[in-house]
Amino acid sequence: MKTNVLELKDYIVFAVYFVIVAAYGLYIYQKKKSAKSDSKDYFLAEGSLTWWAIGASLIASNISAEQFIGMSGSGFKMGLAIATYEWMAAATLIIVAIFFIPVYLKNNIATMPQFLNQRYNGTVAMIMAVFWLLLYVVVNLTSILYLGALAVSSISGFSIEACMYAIALFAIIITLGGMKVIGYTDVIQVFFLILGGLATTYLALNLVSDHYGTKGILEGYNLMTSKASEHFHMILKPDNENYIDLPGLSVLIGGMWIVNLNYWGCNQYITQRALGADLNTARGGLLFAAFLKLLMPIIVVLPGIAAYVLYKEGHFQTEMVHDGSVNPDRAYPVLLNLLPAGLKGLSFAALTAAVVASLAGKANSIATIFTLDVYQKVFNTKASEKNLINTGKITIVAAMILAVLIAPHLGIDKKGGFQYIQEYTGFVSPGIFAMFILGFFWKKTTSKAALFATIGGFIFSLFLKVLPTLTDLSWLSPMGFAIPNAKGIYEIPFIDRMGFVFLFCVIGMYIISIVDHRRGITPKGLEVDPKMFKTSRSFAIGTIVILALLTILYTVYW
Repeated sequence: MKTNVLELKDYIVFAVYFVIVAAYGLYIYQKKKSAKSDSKDYFLAEGSLTWWAIGASLIASNISAEQFIGMSGSGFKMGLAIATYEWMAAATLIIVAIFFIPVYLKNNIATMPQFLNQRYNGTVAMIMAVFWLLLYVVVNLTSILYLGALAVSSISGFSIEACMYAIALFAIIITLGGMKVIGYTDVIQVFFLILGGLATTYLALNLVSDHYGTKGILEGYNLMTSKASEHFHMILKPDNENYIDLPGLSVLIGGMWIVNLNYWGCNQYITQRALGADLNTARGGLLFAAFLKLLMPIIVVLPGIAAYVLYKEGHFQTEMVHDGSVNPDRAYPVLLNLLPAGLKGLSFAALTAAVVASLAGKANSIATIFTLDVYQKVFNTKASEKNLINTGKITIVAAMILAVLIAPHLGIDKKGGFQYIQEYTGFVSPGIFAMFILGFFWKKTTSKAALFATIGGFIFSLFLKVLPTLTDLSWLSPMGFAIPNAKGIYEIPFIDRMGFVFLFCVIGMYIISIVDHRRGITPKGLEVDPKMFKTSRSFAIGTIVILALLTILYTVYW
């Protein structure tokens, strides 16, 4: 098997991708320069992105190395159940489009800290601005960069360091052009991402069919469902070894909603794409992204299941082993190295596109929050539009350099990228979501309650994390809320833990707000008009189609 080698055809395909993205980005940048440009145009591409550009940019920013490598590895380990992150995201995007985006747009929100300042106070906003900057740089930017470099290195033969520097430089060039350049180049990135991803899936399914003496991808898929039937269940039972990662019905009616609603609705990195558009355009973009989300498991999960079937049949026995044990995260790189010349270059381009697009989106969000919520508020309240844009550009470069310097020292590859991100963001997600959702729809919510959710949510998460070491939680086992780990200690599944913390935060916020209300404290409400939640007929039809498809998928693969 040829590994870590790119041939001339691969370099040609990659060069075509690079030239198309660079040329189109330059065209958009030059076109933008001729128009009046201010900070909101630079950071949000105000009024410039179409619905298809918003939708494509959302997916390009979301799908990165942790999905290609991590979710394929999870497909190898636990099967189609990991696709719940993608399919539940489709339903979440619809909720965000109907209920969240109208509130942001109606109140002229440009950043998430601005929302918190407008709804609560400057203290809550500044605490969260600093937190988000740290999280985005130290956790998200570093993990995307390092895992991306690791993946690209595995199929190109270049060193991880060289790949990291090259990817960071490419991302900086795109990001410096502003959100308009990012948004429109993301359309091309998504094209290569999906095309290259489908090429790998096509190869994987054909490998399965060839092994059993048949032909065609449909035969390969049918063989996978019969040879690894246990890998095609969406709802895991408590006796499944992977239940602690995906605890049964909680992925439908529990903590998975907290994960997704916080990510897609309360995250500058994501909402920024829609905040510069009008309501119908923003909703159209989110709906388009929801449709694309339904397709993602074909690209990021099926190859991992195919690798599992082939591994059981004696293939990849050496390639899948690392440090004496099977490493599921090697499934996708192993398949990539089997691609013929040309297609391997296409997959190389797809991985690069996924990583660069995610880095560009994250870096732009870092620049937006720092410039508009920290620099303008604290350091230079009278900054000119040009000064704000230049500050944003300096922030982009500084954040990327910092990520390059610290990424190799965080042990990201040892924890697994998907788990690394979920572990650290999951400690604060329930509190943040509680703060946002009550801030949206309950006018009595006070700033003290918001602070409680921010700090208390983190403390609750830590407490539930260490609780199994302090007391026996086996009494929760009959309800499915505690599962024994390898040491026999009963732990609360991560997703259930998030659900519990969210409920604690909501209860605490309710009590604090009621007490504040009785003391005469009147919180700042948002402008909310029930009419703005009404959707267009086309959006309603698209929503029905997506929900019908989700119902079919969960029914078939229950």
